[in-house]
Amino acid sequence: MTDLFKPIDLGKITTYPLGDRNSKVSDIDFAKKWVKGSSFEAFLEGLPNILAGSHVMEVVSSIVTAYKNRKTVMFAMGAHVIKVGLNPVVIDLMERGVITSIAMNGAGIIHDFELALTGRTSEDVTASLGDGTFGMAHETCSFLGDAIVKADRDTSGLGAAVGASIIEQNLPFSDNSILAAGARLGIPVTIHIAIGTDIIHMHPEFDPAKAGAASHRDFRLFASVAASLEEGVYLNVGSAVILPEVFLKAITIVRNLGHNLKNITTVNIDFIRHYRPTTNVVNRPTAAGGRGYNLTGHHEILLPLIAAGIIEKLD
Repeated sequence: MTDLFKPIDLGKITTYPLGDRNSKVSDIDFAKKWVKGSSFEAFLEGLPNILAGSHVMEVVSSIVTAYKNRKTVMFAMGAHVIKVGLNPVVIDLMERGVITSIAMNGAGIIHDFELALTGRTSEDVTASLGDGTFGMAHETCSFLGDAIVKADRDTSGLGAAVGASIIEQNLPFSDNSILAAGARLGIPVTIHIAIGTDIIHMHPEFDPAKAGAASHRDFRLFASVAASLEEGVYLNVGSAVILPEVFLKAITIVRNLGHNLKNITTVNIDFIRHYRPTTNVVNRPTAAGGRGYNLTGHHEILLPLIAAGIIEKLD
């Protein structure tokens, strides 16, 4: 059998000049060396114009362009964004008028409220799960239970009710609260719950019917904001399942109702890449037009970097 095959003869291989080849990497796109004492703008301009280096700057540019053209910038976030200390960064962008709306999962109201009340949040689950005390802090469930009743009474969304309650009760650390900032600035903050996922669902003060109705009103409000996304930007930061699914359904609604939604920019930011954000945020909604980005890294680094880039470009 070995007599049938001989080592192939490479002597007649054809070649071409390297200069004629299209190359994906060029030295004109390289990073610039850092000069001690330089500005942050110089840092941004010194990033390599390759892969995430270029994508970060394209995301910054898309948000700045949307802001200058008075287009919508939707910011959807998992509660981890709160837990890594980024409320001041998000609130600053809200106050500057960059962010048009906020969307959170159900855990968002828990951590945001606890920060507003005590300046602290995020219990040690491992330490408290064994004796059944996990999620049993009284104030959290009592306050949010009352806010759910308020949402039902006022026929408001859950986000608006919690934000208004934080302001009305003058909680000592309310400056830390994204929900309070939304209520103060008139920026919609919508809450999208999944029954059974949050600690307040374990308590007798929780009214699932009223909470579900309030969250559904928030979903409709979210869809209303999404209807204005043409030439705008949608960011999904740290939500792997809930908000990508909510976004996909909202996109379906607004297109079904005849709203123009072809040229949008979508951005997913998380420390690992998940199926739903990649599919339902980055790829599917932009298939008919626009651009989707996946930025992989820690929120506590990437979000301040992007926010600082936006502010530099605005100024």
